[in-house]
Amino acid sequence: MAQTVERFGRLDCAFNNAGITRPTLTPVAEIDEKGWDETMAVNLKAVWLCMKYEIPAMLNAGKGAIVNCSSMYGVAGDVGHAAYCASKSAVIGLTKVAAVDYGQQGIRVNAVSPGFVHSEMVDPYVENAPELMKASTSRHSAMNRLGEASEVAAGVAWLCSDAASFVNGTVLRMDGGETTRLY
Repeated sequence: MAQTVERFGRLDCAFNNAGITRPTLTPVAEIDEKGWDETMAVNLKAVWLCMKYEIPAMLNAGKGAIVNCSSMYGVAGDVGHAAYCASKSAVIGLTKVAAVDYGQQGIRVNAVSPGFVHSEMVDPYVENAPELMKASTSRHSAMNRLGEASEVAAGVAWLCSDAASFVNGTVLRMDGGETTRLY
């Protein structure tokens, strides 16, 4: 942050996008502590550490916008994904508290919760387990397709922009309708 502020004079916005999925397809009681801790360190602690240093830079500037990346699994769980779901749910909680802590000081903090989106995390499954991904997409997307990273980026850019100046502490679900259906 010091180098960023030194180079650019201030920090206007930040997107904290950290995530790993392992251990996957593992029931809660079978998750080893190392896997749990690694998931929490990357998915939750890294987001907190980013905000810990971004917020003072934004306070010095008098305003700012932070967007944290959660997941559709942060608002709805799935079998065998306990560590991932817990970490991404915690990102939402952290986001909401930071929004309350700093909203009156000009800093907005929001989250995005993408569904299955073409990415380094999802594309290996598309290539190596196409039938699984077809079934998962059918189950999790009312639009019956994977999202594009550019679609998530557009939502993040909007949340960082002045067009979203009264949006604070919200979770923008970008999941193709996964959390809106019951079948």
